[in-house]
Amino acid sequence: MSLTPLDIHNKEFTRAFRGYDEDEVNEFLDQVIKDFEKIIREKKESEQQLIEMQEKLSHFNTIESTLNKSILVAQETAEEVKNNANKEAKLIIKEAEKNADRIINEALSKSRRLAIEVEELKKQAKVFRTRMKMIVQAQLDMIENDDWDDLFNTDFDEPEETEQNARNYNFADQS
Repeated sequence: MSLTPLDIHNKEFTRAFRGYDEDEVNEFLDQVIKDFEKIIREKKESEQQLIEMQEKLSHFNTIESTLNKSILVAQETAEEVKNNANKEAKLIIKEAEKNADRIINEALSKSRRLAIEVEELKKQAKVFRTRMKMIVQAQLDMIENDDWDDLFNTDFDEPEETEQNARNYNFADQS
């Protein structure tokens, strides 16, 4: 059991012959009581501070733990967001490549069709040119034909005789 200031204060010493001076002993005991009370007070204050510090430490440990968990969750979330972004980027790139391939294929197909149409139009233009040339040549041949000269040199009958010949011709055809 520990000694208290009250125990020191109430302590009675037996009196002996030729003992210590009572006032000096009492004065010393009063000093010991004061110092002992001071030490007990300081001990209680230290214990209270220790309790407060332990509570603060516990609080800070809780905060630290929470922050560590939050950091881990944030890192995991960031990693997940990054992975999702990468997946989405890959999908976008694939879709863009598909669209680009489709557009290129459509353009090539259209280009081929246009080339075929151009070739067909060239053939038609050559045929048209050849026909036109033949028609113009035939017309030139008709113009340069000697029949024109014969026509200009031919004498025509009088209109009355021509009309009579026409009537005779009509009657002859009807019979």
